[in-house]
Order: sequence, then structure tokens, then C-alpha cells
Amino acid sequence: MQRVNGIIQHYTWGDLTSIPDLLGQKPDNRPQAELWFGTHPAAPSSVDDGRPLEAVVGPLPYLLKVLAAAQPLSLQVHPSAEQAADGFGRENEAGIPLDSPHRTYRDPCHKPELLCALTPFEAMCGIAPLDRTDALLGELGSAAAPMRSVLARDGIDGVVGLLLHERPSLGPLLDTAAHHKDPRCRWLTKLSQQYPGDPSAALVLILNYVALEPGQAIFLGAGNLHAYLGGVGIEVMASSDNVVRCGLTSKHVDADEVLRVIDTTPLPDPIVQPSPDSDGGMRYPVPEPDFRVSTYDIDGSVSWRAEGPELVLCTSGETVGIDKGECVVVIDGEDVELVGTATVFRVGSNKTSVC
Repeated sequence: MQRVNGIIQHYTWGDLTSIPDLLGQKPDNRPQAELWFGTHPAAPSSVDDGRPLEAVVGPLPYLLKVLAAAQPLSLQVHPSAEQAADGFGRENEAGIPLDSPHRTYRDPCHKPELLCALTPFEAMCGIAPLDRTDALLGELGSAAAPMRSVLARDGIDGVVGLLLHERPSLGPLLDTAAHHKDPRCRWLTKLSQQYPGDPSAALVLILNYVALEPGQAIFLGAGNLHAYLGGVGIEVMASSDNVVRCGLTSKHVDADEVLRVIDTTPLPDPIVQPSPDSDGGMRYPVPEPDFRVSTYDIDGSVSWRAEGPELVLCTSGETVGIDKGECVVVIDGEDVELVGTATVFRVGSNKTSVC
């Protein structure tokens, strides 16, 4: 095992203390939003002897992050592999520089991801069952009548097009939603206060509200419209930086691309449940080969043999070999034994190449 040094990302929505607390460091009065472990070129990790992580294990097809959100992130979707390759090619042909703020596709890869909560974590995730959305819009009365009518006639695509292209005023809807107890209405109010005049805030009314407890997770496949609202979690994804933003952001929004990428299939239950592994861990279901994620609550010892290069991150406690806030890399076939009392995440892949 070799220690991996992560890279901190200072985004404005980040928390001031959660990542420093994990690392046993003093806060630096800057928001620390994400801690990256991986070989992604935007923030490649190194190992303790100073070499790049990629020099030890090659390019990893996954990226491991600690995410600490004090404020909501943008509404967004991620493309499929085919959509990413097509979009990347189109923007290259158009001559849009890779670092342009008007660019959507930074690479030709898809970006499925899993978010596992370390603290209570709130999110909007996936299209809610249509009968549930219709009932809520009905309860909101005449203020929601235009959305309800479009939903009945043109479906979710129509509602997204209405809010992103026609950009109606939300004034009457906000007045009515402020008196409704549904958490989607509560967040509509909060997000509209944070982004006044942005009608995309009303998209939360067609999404599932999710309140995760520590250990619970959501999987975000291609086209899943979502927004992280707040909390600390472990995020594992394919090694890509492709985000198609839908709203609630000062960054580039491409409404037409959102409509091309979004999956409007209702998602009845966004929470994914882990299942026990033979080695004592709990594995989260991931229907993509780019990454696999298991967690271990150690009270004594656990052991396994690495299947390809793996990253192991300790989020609490300590063991012989890895303590809270530390991440190590193990190579294919290496035997791992952890003795102590701790919670660790083990991340690997069933692929050998990026994309």
C-alpha cells in the first residue's frame, strides 16, 4: 500500500470545515468543496514518494471524491458514452477551446456516479413518478396550471422546454409554494431566493426529493436530472468532467443539450441498497463497469485481495495501515489486511482503460 495525496477543490458552494476535519487539519477560511483522489488530468493525485499516481497504476477509469456541500450545486445531467463522444466531437469541430466557459464537453467520456452519504445529505434526483408530480401541481392550483397542462400534453420534455426556453415568471407559483409543506416546495423557495429570476428552480417540482442518512446512496446514470443540496458524502464516478448544466448556476447552460441528454423515465425509488460481500464488506450496486464501491465497518480485522488497482479511503477511526482521512492505493493481486476500528471505502473497476 502507498499513501495517495488528494487534491482539494475550492468551489464557492463548499463547506469550510468538513474536509479539514476529515484530514485532521485546521480550516483555511476557504470553502473546501471536493477532495479528489485519482488520475484525472484536471487534478491528478500523487503518492508519498512524489510520483504521480498514474506512474504507479496507469490512468484510472474512476475518480474518488469527498464532497462537502454547504450550498446547493447546479441542476445538471450527465451524458451517456455515445452522447459524450458526439458532443465532444461537435464542440471540437466548432473550434470551442477546451477551457472555454461556453464549452459543455471536456472529454469524450460518460460520467455515471454514485454518492454515498457520510452525514445527512439532501438531493434532488431523477424524475419523480408522474402521478405524484401531477398531484403536487394540482395542489398548487392555478399558479401551477401552465406546468400541469404542459405535463399532461407534452410530458417531462415539455415541462423542461417550457422552463428553459420560454422562461416564465415564477412569481405566483412561488407565492403558493411558500405555504405548501412538500419538501420540493420548500426547496423551490430556497433556490429561487438564491437564484432570483431563474425559472429552472421550478424543475425541482418534477424531481424526487431524497434525504439520505449516513451509509445510504444514490446512483446517477446517464440523463438523471439532479442537484445536490447539502451534506458530506463519498462520490465515485467514471473519470470524466462532463456536466450538462440545466440551471441554478452562473456557468454555461445549454437548454437544447439538456433536452437531448435528459432521461425522462420516472425513477420511483432513487436510493440504492448495498448487499453483503463474502469478505465482510457491503457493495453498492453499480450497473456500469467503470467503478465498483464497497464499504467496511471494521471492528477487528478484514482482508481481501485487490482486483486491479484499488483506492482505499478511511473516513473514520483507525487501523494498522490506514487512519481517518488517509487514502492508499493497492495494486492488482496485493493482499490487504486492515486491523482496528474504522470505516473504509474500497473503490476499484471492472475496466482497464478510461472511456
